[in-house]
Amino acid sequence: MFAGITTGARRETRPAGPETTASRPPLVRELLLVTALFLVYKFGRQLANGHEARAFDNADRVWSWERALHLPGEGSVQHLLLHGDDLVKVANTFYATVHFPATVAFLVYLYLRRPGHYLWSRRVLAGLTAAALVLHITVPLAPPRMLTTAGLVDTAQVYGPSVYAATPDTDTMANQFAAMPSLHFGWALMVAIGLIMATRSRWRWLWLLHPLLTLLVVVGTANHYWLDAIVATALLGAVLYFVPAPQRLTQLPAAPKGAARRPSVPQRASATPPLPRPAPEQQAPLPSAVSARTPAPQLSEAVR
Repeated sequence: MFAGITTGARRETRPAGPETTASRPPLVRELLLVTALFLVYKFGRQLANGHEARAFDNADRVWSWERALHLPGEGSVQHLLLHGDDLVKVANTFYATVHFPATVAFLVYLYLRRPGHYLWSRRVLAGLTAAALVLHITVPLAPPRMLTTAGLVDTAQVYGPSVYAATPDTDTMANQFAAMPSLHFGWALMVAIGLIMATRSRWRWLWLLHPLLTLLVVVGTANHYWLDAIVATALLGAVLYFVPAPQRLTQLPAAPKGAARRPSVPQRASATPPLPRPAPEQQAPLPSAVSARTPAPQLSEAVR
């Protein structure tokens, strides 16, 4: 009786998602693959170095386009950060330290807990990064902190900490003319989308605060334009369209009401058929009144 009820409860709570069907890929292979992708991207960005004239010309165009589109000035966000030195330093630290470790932690979590979502997220991030690399090479762009017309403060150089050299031509570790699109924002947005897709908590939508905070930081520190984030969002949307997403974590549909008790109370319609009744000819004949009186005449004849 209780076996049917227990089985029904398990069917209702068993998760149905890619983590139950997708196998975890080999760890060494994934480490080598992610490292190779990062190195290709890192060295590919260096191809855009040395194009300062084009980078500043493109910066003037982007600044003009933003004003034509009536986008809010980047200075309005930076003005909020400049109210206190500590706030600016926190923003600079966030820009320098959160971007890459947060993305790595996101992939590690999915690899360990949601293998199916890990494969999907890794493919999306690789596609987004490849598309961004193409733009970094073909459209070098000076950040707003370098644009005299913008009148913004290079907060990292003034308040610290900074991940860039004081002058772009001496910076051998990073490409400061790779502002379009903003991978800081693109990766942060994908982290939020991936965690929303892979989890079931009612608070999962709060992950959207991560890309929102990242957007305010990259704009307020004058490292990116608004259009850098808009282009990153468009590229991410295109990659999400072409990379099929796994099914969201759901539960199997609950069994109908009373279905759990069905095995303990068999019904005649669906249970084993009843035994056939014996045919009338197989039943023992009942003695009749006439047959009960027949022995009497035979006995009287014997006595005679």
